[in-house]
Amino acid sequence: MLQPFQTLSAVLALMLALLPAGARAANNDPIVLVHGFLGFGPDQFPRSGFLYWGGYANIATHLQLYKGPRTVHTATVGSIATNRERAAELYAQIKGGCVDYGLSHAAAEAAEAAAEVAADAERKPAKCWAADPARNPLGHPPALYPAWDARHPIHMIGHSQGGTTIRALIELLEHGAPGEGDGDLYQGGKVGWVRSATTISSPHNGSTLRDAVLDILPQLSSPLRDWLEHDLRNWEMAPDGARSFNRWARTSPHVYYFSVGTLATEAGAWCCNGTDRAIAPIQSSRYQYPRADMFTYYKTYAGEWIVPSMLQHGIGGYTQGAPGRVRIDSEWFANDGVVNTASMRAPAGHPVRDFDGTPVKGSWNFLGNYRGYDHFDVLNWPNKGPSANPIYERISDILFAL
Repeated sequence: MLQPFQTLSAVLALMLALLPAGARAANNDPIVLVHGFLGFGPDQFPRSGFLYWGGYANIATHLQLYKGPRTVHTATVGSIATNRERAAELYAQIKGGCVDYGLSHAAAEAAEAAAEVAADAERKPAKCWAADPARNPLGHPPALYPAWDARHPIHMIGHSQGGTTIRALIELLEHGAPGEGDGDLYQGGKVGWVRSATTISSPHNGSTLRDAVLDILPQLSSPLRDWLEHDLRNWEMAPDGARSFNRWARTSPHVYYFSVGTLATEAGAWCCNGTDRAIAPIQSSRYQYPRADMFTYYKTYAGEWIVPSMLQHGIGGYTQGAPGRVRIDSEWFANDGVVNTASMRAPAGHPVRDFDGTPVKGSWNFLGNYRGYDHFDVLNWPNKGPSANPIYERISDILFAL
């Protein structure tokens, strides 16, 4: 007797077989969605009904049904973690097994544990996923796609840091990480496992939000400043950290890359530019200001000044040119409330082209900037902004034609 999952798979296969040849996709590889910084998985807030991918709707379901049926998985990785840590979790979650963070991470964790004052401090349990549900005595959650390999590739779509996490995973899959141990992920040689990588509102070259916040906080110790400096000093979300990350995470010649930008600010004007005049009543054409329909919280950081201080430039006016650091000028001003729009196009120094309808491997195919979408409009979170469904439908059309 067929199990429910097998029955569903058989039905889907029959439906695809009955489609006219012209209606069939060039491929029907699974999609894996990867959330960004401070993100969460579909099962983390079940009572609220709120999803990272879709708010009170469901982008994964929309992608499954749009010209489908399609297979779409939603991953859950560390909400506050480096790209390498998140990539290790992503690998185990998709393929199956326990997360191997590598020897350097293990050494750092051991040192941190040794420094704990409480001798009986609890250690975090290993994160594991079962590749074979029939052999799962510990009851681990099932892996998303245990068949994953070069003959069974996947499409990956990441929002915000999810995009840079995907880049880290591709680097490890193909080139490994010498010195990180004999774990399967760090051996490299896994070419062709990822058919395409699509990034949405991703800080490929970092975001100036972090630097602006650090600059405005008092030089005296404060919990927020201490946290930012201790945990994120060399993190890839800042422009200086992103520069180092971009040197390590290469653009693979074997993968189709696509990027989407979002833009929710406007150049300053004396009136009628759709910006929030309560936040920025006086404007200069030199700077960018948050649109009235941007998520309210991020309006305070997105414009010329961090409101209400008027002492430190926000993303829409922040510059810096210190020796040895990434130069930040007016090209960085336009943003979506969290990430500079210019940073979303492609990693600096990597090949990039405007998408002309013909995708090219080994180069970033830029799908354009979507004006009026802030960092969370593009996830369909409840707000005044436009629906993001057309963006995902366009991405779907491109991916399944590869």
